[in-house]
Amino acid sequence: MADSAREARHAFLRTRRSVRRFEPRPVPEEVLRRVLDTARWAPSAHNRQPWRWVVLGSPQVRAALADAMAAAFRRDLEADGLPADEIQARVQRSRQRLLTAPVALLLAADLSVGDPYPDPARQRAERLMLLQSTALAGLQMLLAAHAEGLGGVWTCGPVFVPDLVREVLDLPPAWEPQALFYLGYPARRPDPPPRQPLDAVVRWM
Repeated sequence: MADSAREARHAFLRTRRSVRRFEPRPVPEEVLRRVLDTARWAPSAHNRQPWRWVVLGSPQVRAALADAMAAAFRRDLEADGLPADEIQARVQRSRQRLLTAPVALLLAADLSVGDPYPDPARQRAERLMLLQSTALAGLQMLLAAHAEGLGGVWTCGPVFVPDLVREVLDLPPAWEPQALFYLGYPARRPDPPPRQPLDAVVRWM
């Protein structure tokens, strides 16, 4: 591969950003299907492919999930002792993101596809492998969205209230909610955030 082509590919990967503000235009279904189709080609431990996606297209479903998660978020922030105005702003911002994003996706890990082990240590390791594999699909999805000219952001609210999310969305018991993703055509692309130097995060041995 020519140096210029290689550098272009690396540059593309480095230009992905977490985008939270979107244009109001919808994302065509065929575009979303391509993104999710590419996401399913992520690597996974034992090739179990534990990722499960829920496309939140119904306004009623979005509202039910937003209301339930907002109530739980408010309780947590009140328990943390935050000022009332800050609580209201944070809860409202979180709720509006789910209600207004052109595309909202839930990512869950299907824990039923893992191997059973008789000892707790290996069972914990098996669960962790399934969660890591699911996270890889999340990144693959964001890169696929970037390839389509979309912006997106990964939010972790579901890991704090997995039972609530499972109940509101009527998910199978083995599906463990991991993240909410919001996608759309960016209203603006943020500037790149700072990154630690390579030698600060790599140990050569």
